[in-house]
Amino acid sequence: MKRFLSLLLTVCLVAAVIVLPAAAEDNVSPEAGYYYVYTENGLELAVRDEPGFNGNRVGWLKYGARVWVHTFTNENWALITYNYNKPGYGPGDYAAWVNRRFIQKTKPGPKPTTGTSAASSSSGDALTDINTQFKSAKMVEEYTITVRPTRVTSWVNVRWAPTKQSELMETLRANDELIVMCEMTDWLQVRDPDNGKVGFVNKVFVAK
Repeated sequence: MKRFLSLLLTVCLVAAVIVLPAAAEDNVSPEAGYYYVYTENGLELAVRDEPGFNGNRVGWLKYGARVWVHTFTNENWALITYNYNKPGYGPGDYAAWVNRRFIQKTKPGPKPTTGTSAASSSSGDALTDINTQFKSAKMVEEYTITVRPTRVTSWVNVRWAPTKQSELMETLRANDELIVMCEMTDWLQVRDPDNGKVGFVNKVFVAK
């Protein structure tokens, strides 16, 4: 009898070894894999302890860094494993999130370099436009806006100065979020909550 029970236990253990990996594979997201950090101006990408801009920043990923993505929690955030010193737990590998807008499957090219701002070499009319906007500037209590391009498949430009002639900082897609710091007649001074970049966006292409 003991020999029979021992044999039965061995068979169960072998079955468990066979079945468990198959079950684990079923739970792997089809989007899982290595991705690369890509930002238009080569800046680092914030890593957060929760999905969303309210999550605390726990670190940064450099431009071109390779990171393993487990899954996408929704259309905007990617779940990764990140090594950091988690309060109450200490250093280790923990679940973390990055904005999927700044990751891609293919390895990016050389890190972009920022040239001279077009505002410094603009025509007199462009400088007049900039001065006009700055004269109307009003600091406000920060609030969040959503990017609204004229077409869903289009994008919105964030620039170095409040004029269309100034240098392009980055491009945003529909439903991307920005933090408003200052209001002007036609432009808003904004901060990208994910990478900390500050620039200007035209009021026509955003919504509260």
